[in-house]
Amino acid sequence: MNKCILILTILMLFLSPAQAEITEDFLVESFLKNADIKKPYIHKEYDYESTDAIPLRIAVKDGIKSEKDLYEGQTVEFIVQKSIYENGRIKIRRGDIISAKVSTVITSGMNGIPASVIFDSFEIKNAPCKIKPGQITDSLEIFGQDRSYFVFPLKWALTILPPTGSLTNFIMGGHVKLNTKKILTLYYHPKWL
Repeated sequence: MNKCILILTILMLFLSPAQAEITEDFLVESFLKNADIKKPYIHKEYDYESTDAIPLRIAVKDGIKSEKDLYEGQTVEFIVQKSIYENGRIKIRRGDIISAKVSTVITSGMNGIPASVIFDSFEIKNAPCKIKPGQITDSLEIFGQDRSYFVFPLKWALTILPPTGSLTNFIMGGHVKLNTKKILTLYYHPKWL
């Protein structure tokens, strides 16, 4: 054990910060040189005084389940359920397709903690008017069934029998299930630029 610590100490003495920087530059150039990296949309100009928000009702185009159908980076399509009008003009039509990316998939946990899926990068295809990415809600998080509401009281009720309270740890939370009839709500902000 002491020999390993001695060898690591000697290596760290010889590895100067300049050598570490050269190694880091080499790794960045060799691995990220040809990578296609898309810069996310950044809100640079807001009308912070405007709190106008129009609800945008959407439903998933095809039913999905978090335990087998979803992965991070996947594109999911939603259908607009109700048209949105602004100043007498139609901005978003019923039936328009909104695509979104799955940014995070969190699996269900012990003690009834539910799974969740975060969608972001919402983009409207074929909208009658130009809608900027910053005018629609940035992200949307969907949760599975939260079973912790009955798991924790059950755990405390069973603590009088020492090993039985711990058995509730193995009750898992629900998966995220979206069918085509479940209506989700985004918000369209007409005055945000």
